[in-house]
Amino acid sequence: MRISELLNKNSIIADLDANGKKGAIDELAIAASQVTEASAKEISSVLMEREQLGSTGIGGGIAIPHGKLNSVNSITIGFALSKKGVEYDSLDNKLVHIFFLLLTPENSTGGHLKVLAHISKLLKMDQFKKGLLNAQSVDEIYDIIMEQDEDF
Repeated sequence: MRISELLNKNSIIADLDANGKKGAIDELAIAASQVTEASAKEISSVLMEREQLGSTGIGGGIAIPHGKLNSVNSITIGFALSKKGVEYDSLDNKLVHIFFLLLTPENSTGGHLKVLAHISKLLKMDQFKKGLLNAQSVDEIYDIIMEQDEDF
């Protein structure tokens, strides 16, 4: 599996408007609903439920909101960049600038974990993060992510 098989340009947001967690999740959900069978409301709801278990703001300006939905037929990735940063209750209490959204079908435990691990691996690469933070458009973000595309 490759990121290019899971990420659609229509699920990328080049500059989030949101200031808080709920707003960021709602914007990500709207974008993801454009490329999957689930509604924005369903997506937002499952992501907020997951946040109740613990913040997906992993620190270092990064959040990976994720969830499983019956109405999602295949693994879907979304991405958003916030230039100003979002209050997200991150583990390090810092603003989040980079968001990777992951939606998977209910029965996709193995795939879910593989994709989370791959995204985490990519985000440990400083040049990758810097490129994303400096990106100015959906096309630029997409190209940066595709440059790092590899099987996982």
